Amino acid sequence: MTNREIQEITDRIAERSAASRTAYLARIRRDGEAARAKGPARAHLGCANLAHGFAAAPAEDKPLLRGTARPGIAIVTSYNDMLSAHQPYETYPPELKKAVRAAGGVAQVAGGVPAMCDGITQGRAGMELSLYSRDVIAMSTAIALSHDMFDASLLLGVCDKIVPGLFIGALHFGHLPAIFVPAGPMSSGLPNKVKARTRQLFAEGKVGRTELLEAEAASYHSPGTCTFYGTANSNQALMEVMGLHLPGSTFVNPHTELRHALTEAAGRRAVEITAHGSEYTPIGELVDEKSIVNACVALLATGGSTNHTLHLVAMAAAAGIVLTWDDLACLSKVVPSLTKIYPNGQADVNHFRDAGGMQVLIGDLLDHGLLHGDVLTVAGRGLDHYRSAPSLKDGALVWEERAEGSSDLDVLRPVAAPFAADGGIHMVEGNLGCAVSKVSAVKPEHLVIEAPAKVFDDQLDLLAAFEAGALDGQDFVAVIRYQGPSANGMPELHKLTPPLAVLLDRGQNVAIVTDGRMSGASGKVPAAIHLSPEAADGGAIALVREGDVIRLDSAAGTLEVLADLSGREPQGRALSDAEWVGTGRELFAAFRRMAGPAEYGAGVFGVSGAEQPEHGPGLGFAAPAGAAHAEATPSRLKVMEEHARHAAEHAGG
Repeated sequence: MTNREIQEITDRIAERSAASRTAYLARIRRDGEAARAKGPARAHLGCANLAHGFAAAPAEDKPLLRGTARPGIAIVTSYNDMLSAHQPYETYPPELKKAVRAAGGVAQVAGGVPAMCDGITQGRAGMELSLYSRDVIAMSTAIALSHDMFDASLLLGVCDKIVPGLFIGALHFGHLPAIFVPAGPMSSGLPNKVKARTRQLFAEGKVGRTELLEAEAASYHSPGTCTFYGTANSNQALMEVMGLHLPGSTFVNPHTELRHALTEAAGRRAVEITAHGSEYTPIGELVDEKSIVNACVALLATGGSTNHTLHLVAMAAAAGIVLTWDDLACLSKVVPSLTKIYPNGQADVNHFRDAGGMQVLIGDLLDHGLLHGDVLTVAGRGLDHYRSAPSLKDGALVWEERAEGSSDLDVLRPVAAPFAADGGIHMVEGNLGCAVSKVSAVKPEHLVIEAPAKVFDDQLDLLAAFEAGALDGQDFVAVIRYQGPSANGMPELHKLTPPLAVLLDRGQNVAIVTDGRMSGASGKVPAAIHLSPEAADGGAIALVREGDVIRLDSAAGTLEVLADLSGREPQGRALSDAEWVGTGRELFAAFRRMAGPAEYGAGVFGVSGAEQPEHGPGLGFAAPAGAAHAEATPSRLKVMEEHARHAAEHAGG
């Protein structure tokens, strides 16, 4: 039976989303009924259209594509050979085509989507395009599927914005089944503790570039996903718990026999779940309020990436579901922290897998009613399918339920004996707005900080201050503003973590407050991130002055500047379009103008099925940058006003 609080939160989401979800389902069900009645999609193309669709096909596939009996499967891939996580996808299309053909279908690579690496672009101009790339990927996925040649899709993506983008794009073709096909993590390299220590030593000037590069190369050393538990591996965990991976396929290493067998199995399964088989499983029906809540629960239980406080809101919206940060905050009070995976511990995702991984995690959460079990998945009805782990026996792929619990309690614990009673992500709110705080890697003594502000409008200015020694020997809250989605694309500011960690280790009390991001690799420095409203949209962070005392209490969920902000004029500004140039940024000026606020997913799309203005900016249709986004939530404004009065009284006393 589902936990009472989990069910109540799910019911609230469903009630809030009723109109938009109903409209979304009506559309995809109409398309689905047509698909079931009329046969494979390509059969209804005109002859010239269809001829274009198979002109380049290999000889063995041309007769299949000319005919009208076999379902067509789209392969949408993020392959490139520069990025380790995506390099394994080079061999997937021929493997999948062969498997699909054997199962009675015919597959084609329908299109590619861009895949950029936040690890490469950290601290550089390219990072300012990273979050926008999610929506570009969604649009690219839509372009790939727009040819009306396909009855299901196989989605090949791993990292940061790629999986959310593929997910959003696929949901706009919600009548089509979709399976995400993972590539798996690289094998374990240099221990995370050693890597993190080397980064801090470099920040202190105690080792040089040669030593740092050697450490980084020993960490990121082969094809596969980086092994820490950042956004890429959070993506993979969420796809499994939502039932969009085959059971147990998430953390199997690349280029292994088991990985190859699972890839082939995904191709076969895609054929079986089309509208022309007996197990029609459209992604728009699979992704519902229950599966969205399951994803949130898994994120919290594993201390996953803070980027998903943006992505999950945007992903839910694509299915006509309105998810809020308040929902995540309420879930975080109910869901315990069950894993210690770097940066929340020293283990990596291979150690997590070997301790029992997703099968033990999902099984235990189901047994305690913290996941909805009665959901649709690509493996069939019911999340119980995901208690089973795959293996090869005499060359055949089999799934067997894992009955035993965790084999390493330092990495994965049961609900009955968690690492912490609540989730690893908290929401904080006050007279500066609302923000996200990841506490799973923060020591309890650092959860509350009250210190003067040091204000920066560019992360490079903070780094320069650190290198000059201007931050030594003092407690402070670093305020980094004009880093939001409508200012400069909301770049990750993870490059700030090593120097601030140095100061923390020296005994200084330091924290970060920003309208930017800190990524899934956020570590031990306390931080309030994704602050909304952002500075560029009139947020109170633009009113903060050097020396204002800021109190961040991640335990209590409050964020306040202890000063009277009334009568102040904003300081600083976002770059103009004329200044925001180079590295292709000028091509994305329209995204800056249309990006919604962080709490609504920081994207340019609205909620599917929500076409009425009362939904507010970012829920119906995105509002231009500079709009008063907070006006969409009057109840939050009242809360903020109360916090402001309290903070002013505190400052005066």
